[in-house]
Amino acid sequence: MTWSADPFDLRDMAPLESRDHPAGEDLSDRERQVLEAVVRTYVDTAEPAGSRTVSRRYDLGVSAATVRNTMSDLEGKGYLFHPHTSAGRIPTDLAYRFFVDRLMEPQVLTELEQAALVRELGGASSSAVERLVRQAVRALSLISNELGVALAPSVESTVLEKLELIQVASNKVLMVATIRGGVVRTVYVDLPVEVPRDTLVTLTVIMNERLAGLSLDDIRRTLPDRLRDVAPPEEGVSELLNIFVQSGSELFNLATLEGSSLHLGNASVLAAQPEFESGERLKELIALTESTDLIADAMLKREHGGRMKITIGGEHSTLALSEFTLVTAEYRVGGLQGVIGVIGPTRMPYEKVVAIVGHTSTLVSRILES
Repeated sequence: MTWSADPFDLRDMAPLESRDHPAGEDLSDRERQVLEAVVRTYVDTAEPAGSRTVSRRYDLGVSAATVRNTMSDLEGKGYLFHPHTSAGRIPTDLAYRFFVDRLMEPQVLTELEQAALVRELGGASSSAVERLVRQAVRALSLISNELGVALAPSVESTVLEKLELIQVASNKVLMVATIRGGVVRTVYVDLPVEVPRDTLVTLTVIMNERLAGLSLDDIRRTLPDRLRDVAPPEEGVSELLNIFVQSGSELFNLATLEGSSLHLGNASVLAAQPEFESGERLKELIALTESTDLIADAMLKREHGGRMKITIGGEHSTLALSEFTLVTAEYRVGGLQGVIGVIGPTRMPYEKVVAIVGHTSTLVSRILES
């Protein structure tokens, strides 16, 4: 089977951070033109942008001296800063925010880029969600040259479709839970007594009648009430029901069974970028990739509302992310919902990265739906 995704259009995207205090309200038309030129120059070259370089690269209709004066004004307003070792200027987080909110142009991935994504995800299927997410993160890293990140879908609010109780020993049962959206979780249950196979079949029927169609969260909270008034038709079923009632909160805490839900791509693609040439910045990158709880927490707190989410540098609530940009989108199928995107330095080709993340999230959702 092959999958395709509709081109992701930046016109559908409005970063949530910009709604209350949009950047650029205090800029003249000339300042906006010069600021865009500086941002694009710095993103392309990774070198502080000087007025002559900007004038050569872009036809702004003014002299290099005018560009220099305008850049000085932009620095005074907090959009650029001036490294001591260079005559050029570098965009601040505010400048990138202005660029993202006001200047990004819609981009469509090339056929080669789209084919590369499909090829990377080609071995995954909707029945192996974790594997699909891992492959998508790897593909994001390879194609965007940023660090791919993703949260596997949270299953807590999703609906249980069916339970199977499979006897693997006289006193050990494998509970297989199938969750709406194709996720399967398994957990071993040790029993204090030997259980006849017929008794296990009866228990399976009862539990499916009482629990199928409920969310995992509802099951954990209300399991005793839902099984308390069952009148077992066979001897021995009541004892088994009591075991499941007493262990219900643990047995149905299925979100923790697969370990951390955070997936990271290959950090070497970031290490090769100019920002991390210095030993100190490289240490920061290594520390970040080792702070999986911090990254997972940042992604869990993101509210997308069906839109792309872009958080730049100092907009993050944690200092460890203050030199990075996080670009994410949701992917979903049925009741399952996850987050996928990239982390990279604030000097990021935003138009291209947003297109890649958007296309990947759409493609992952399509595969999950197939």
